[in-house]
Amino acid sequence: MLSLTEKAAEKVNEIRQAEGIEEALGLRLRVVGGGCSGFSYDLYFDGSQEGDKVFDSNGVKLVVDQMSLMYLMGTEVDYIEGLQGAGFKFNNPNVKSTCGCGSSFSA
Repeated sequence: MLSLTEKAAEKVNEIRQAEGIEEALGLRLRVVGGGCSGFSYDLYFDGSQEGDKVFDSNGVKLVVDQMSLMYLMGTEVDYIEGLQGAGFKFNNPNVKSTCGCGSSFSA
C-alpha cells in the first residue's frame, strides 16, 4: 500500500539517530493543501492516533491518516541525492500533474 525504499529507510533511521528521536514514534506521511498544484507532502516523526493506518516498510513504522491515505495509496518514497540537492521523493501513482519545482501535485 505504502512503502519506503531501502535508501529512504536508511536516511530516516540516520535522521532518527542524529536527532535522538525515540523508536516508538513512526514517520508520519501526510498530504496537506497548498502549493501551486493544490497538494503537498509532509513528513515528520509522530505517534499514531485513533483512525491512523500503520505500515512497516524496511523496518520503519509509517503512520498515515485516513484522508492522506486516499492520495498516497501505492506510493513509494525514495531518497535521492544529486547535483540539485537531496531529499525524499514521492513516486505516487495517483498524481495527475505536478508543479514545475515538483514540490506540489494535483490528484
